[in-house]
Amino acid sequence: MYDVVLLTLGGGCGAPRVPVLACADALSAAGARVETVTAESDADIDAALDGRRLIVAAATDGQLRAVVRRLVRRYAPAPSKRPADLPPDRTVPDLPPIGVLPLDPTANDLAAQLDLPRAPADVAAAALGEKVRRLDLLRNDGGSVTLDGALVGGQESPWHARVEVDDAVLSDGADPILACAVGNGAGYARYDGLPLLTAPDPADGIVEVAVAVPVLARRALRRPRVRIEVRRARGRAVAITPRQQEIGYVDDGVTATLSHKRSWWVEPGAWAVYVR
Repeated sequence: MYDVVLLTLGGGCGAPRVPVLACADALSAAGARVETVTAESDADIDAALDGRRLIVAAATDGQLRAVVRRLVRRYAPAPSKRPADLPPDRTVPDLPPIGVLPLDPTANDLAAQLDLPRAPADVAAAALGEKVRRLDLLRNDGGSVTLDGALVGGQESPWHARVEVDDAVLSDGADPILACAVGNGAGYARYDGLPLLTAPDPADGIVEVAVAVPVLARRALRRPRVRIEVRRARGRAVAITPRQQEIGYVDDGVTATLSHKRSWWVEPGAWAVYVR
């Protein structure tokens, strides 16, 4: 039977949560040798990536992303040591599959989007099985990864940036932009009730991008009104180049600011999860 690491992040809060204990009990009852680990740092995460089957107990998508980011750091070859059998559209080999134990039973998280098991016993059973689902990964030039997507802007006044998807230009930097969604999954498909992404699929090898731009619509004998124009494109890579100092954004639930050009590109089928 398998050795399994049950990993939680950001501890320091005392005993493991009830779902973690329940999952550990289910694993043990099935004959697995289980170690529960609480990671306080990247080094702690790295130490848990030792070849044993891994289950990540995640309260947020950002926590799950932190683990996948360390997997990429561990397995991605240096450009000078690129193996001959690595697919031409990839910079990382197939990452080992991981189990996902959602700690918030009601969250509309990535696990819910993917219809992954949520009950601890079901997560344990999936992690001890052989059925996996491979998913696309977005890498970026900041050294991180994105599992679901990002929403740039959307919580401030209109901003300006050049937005490119492969060879398509959604904004040349002159238009005021309300929000820009970069979608691998569907977590950022809407902004303030406005549909942005139409068909994000985390396993199609494509990133979907949309920008929401206010446009003044003139009407005969009536006052002009502002409507929101959504421009969309799909491709392998997206680049956003701000025309102002800083733009706030959210990436897999983690807030940050964009102050210079940021590029995301798709790594088709690079990571995987255990499924029932």
